[in-house]
Amino acid sequence: MSERKRTGVVVVGSINMDMVAHGMRLPAPGETLVGQQFVMAPGGKGANQAVAAARLGAQVAFVARVGTREHGPALLRALADEGIACEGVVRDGQALPGIAVIMVASEGGENAIVYVPGSNAELSPDDVAASKDALQTAAVVVAQLEVPVPAIAEAFALARATGATTVLNAAPALKVPEALLGLSDWLVLNETEAAQLSGLAGAREAAQALLQRGPRTVVVTLGAEGVLLADAGGRLEHLPAQAVQAVDTVGAGDTFVGGLATGLAEGRSAAEALRLGQAAAAIAVSRSGVQSAMPRRAELGAAFAPRA
Repeated sequence: MSERKRTGVVVVGSINMDMVAHGMRLPAPGETLVGQQFVMAPGGKGANQAVAAARLGAQVAFVARVGTREHGPALLRALADEGIACEGVVRDGQALPGIAVIMVASEGGENAIVYVPGSNAELSPDDVAASKDALQTAAVVVAQLEVPVPAIAEAFALARATGATTVLNAAPALKVPEALLGLSDWLVLNETEAAQLSGLAGAREAAQALLQRGPRTVVVTLGAEGVLLADAGGRLEHLPAQAVQAVDTVGAGDTFVGGLATGLAEGRSAAEALRLGQAAAAIAVSRSGVQSAMPRRAELGAAFAPRA
């Protein structure tokens, strides 16, 4: 297989249409408020991570199931506009795509979200197996928990069979089967998710406990405090975050994962790949929006220039 193909990132995951209503505060039960602004934009953790990696220079392919009723065509156009290969996306003419209805309070920044998975919930192992060639020629395969676990397990098994690196972003916080943890080279999750999955409160204790369940490397994101890296070789390291004035932290985690995957696909060390993800996330949180806030590679500076 060619080196060019081997540098790619394949994302297996969700794609949604986010419908965001901004108001002064969140409504009380039974109350109707007049909103300030309404925005509709592509989202979903899978699509977000694919866009983040593509903007950072990775060759990205997406594996998903998208209902083509209502917003499906617009979601696919948004991916194509980012240069993301969508041959692995199953088009379902009978289904609605995933939808997230989000209310955001301008006072205090609180939000309330109702997520309807739609076609994301129907992604099957057979759908994934149809993209076997892409999965087995990728350098890195990434997945999250907004699509069914059996589909993720199929993707990781195919990827690991040819030596691809697998990255599981265990979000949202759900129970993860031991078999899937064993297929994950990297397990990435935030403090809350780490505590729920491990049953332990401290990030260090949680990371070390999760290592014993199969992944080779565990990364716990700590928000403004940076990230904690633990690996099977006994390494336990804290990487501080870059100091920035945060404007909107929604999508920061997805930007970080996209950057990490890009760095790993380029053959960077674990620390270098993590810092690439951190640098991208630092720029993203300084802007409003999710995919629209994700940076291009040139914005990260010479220290993070792409490798030939």
